[in-house]
Amino acid sequence: MALKITVIGTGYLGATHAAAMAEMGFEVLGLDVVPEKVGLLASGRVPMYEPGLEELLAKHVAGLEGSTGRLRFTTSWEEVGAFGDVHFVCVNTPQKHGEYGCDMSYVDAAFASLAAVAREGSLVVGKSTVPVGSAERLAATLPAGVDLAWNPEFLREGFAVQDTLHPDRIVVGVSGDGAGRAEKLLREVYAVPVGEGSPFVVGDFPTAELVKTAANSFLATKISFINAMAEICEAAGGDVVKLAEAIGHDERIGNKFLRAGVGFGGGCLPKDIRAFMARAGELGVDQALTFLREIDSINMRRRGQMVEMAREAVGGSFLGRRVAVLGAAFKPDSDDVRDSPALNVAGQIHLQGGQVTVYDPKGMDNARKVFPTLAYADSALEAVRGADVVLHLTEWREFRELDPAELAAVASSPVVLDGRNALDGERWRAAGWTYRAMGRPRA
Repeated sequence: MALKITVIGTGYLGATHAAAMAEMGFEVLGLDVVPEKVGLLASGRVPMYEPGLEELLAKHVAGLEGSTGRLRFTTSWEEVGAFGDVHFVCVNTPQKHGEYGCDMSYVDAAFASLAAVAREGSLVVGKSTVPVGSAERLAATLPAGVDLAWNPEFLREGFAVQDTLHPDRIVVGVSGDGAGRAEKLLREVYAVPVGEGSPFVVGDFPTAELVKTAANSFLATKISFINAMAEICEAAGGDVVKLAEAIGHDERIGNKFLRAGVGFGGGCLPKDIRAFMARAGELGVDQALTFLREIDSINMRRRGQMVEMAREAVGGSFLGRRVAVLGAAFKPDSDDVRDSPALNVAGQIHLQGGQVTVYDPKGMDNARKVFPTLAYADSALEAVRGADVVLHLTEWREFRELDPAELAAVASSPVVLDGRNALDGERWRAAGWTYRAMGRPRA
């Protein structure tokens, strides 16, 4: 008999995982405690922008014309308990307010509710990013006959559907008497991607929990490393883009995540490295991760550097100056503005007296909620109109394909600061712009 899957929490991770499980052929029931979210998903829509996700939902959500009907959503824990053979917990683990540590309240609440309804013989699978040691603690909260496995997610916003259906690796942590059965069930769940060649890595609870935070810490380190090199290049007159190209040819280093700019943001990397540091302190090995404090510092410092570059470009003061900011989302192909470097820079300039107008292809509604006092335009052209300086802070393809001559005709002063090193500088200069990029020589 085919396994039945439940997904607890239908945010970015959960909604994607539920739709992907249906695509793999399983009957899936998603649960959320927010009725409005359940209603939205049941209509085939999602409360966030993620390429391909709404199309995948429409293909499988029950009640929609032409769908397979394999995917439903509910607010009932009793329905989840009666339905599911495998329960995936995909709830949020935000940073604690005013602290570095991870807020486990949503995970704890989900496990408590699930423990009350899960059938004997079912498997609970944690996918949320949690501090190492959490799985062992949570396993003790489940009733006898209900096993636990930990299966961290590695989704990239903008590529979440692809990453779920065709993962570059599947990591599973198991423990205790039910380890063999848990592994067998998850091999069945992931039979399609494993059959396509995705590696299936099995370890213990602590290792599985550490994989996600270790991976994110490494990526954050690589980004902050090249941004530190950008600081040196700015002082010494070097070119960080050529530097990155040169060291990227070394196969031990590689060229990914070596684009200097205003740094990383979003709901994962910043809070994950901070939670990792906090947990290391709790374990008495805080010195092992002191380098992450500097990684975080470098990352935040780049935002301030972009503000200073903009201040210099407008003559030393933002008062009475109009600043166009291209970008609000923390990365392209997403509407996520959590800890967005683009919005952080825009907000700092606004607080210092600048008249800031923001445009982003997908992140405008979320940006307005976070910074309602900023001005927002309906297009890049309107954002640039009358601007004394233009800041390129999210590397959307739309921005790379802009006509710099058309923008120059409406800007008050054709000065562009490329905070992502993604624009064609020669093309912009040829159209009459003064082009500057982080970590590169002035032309």
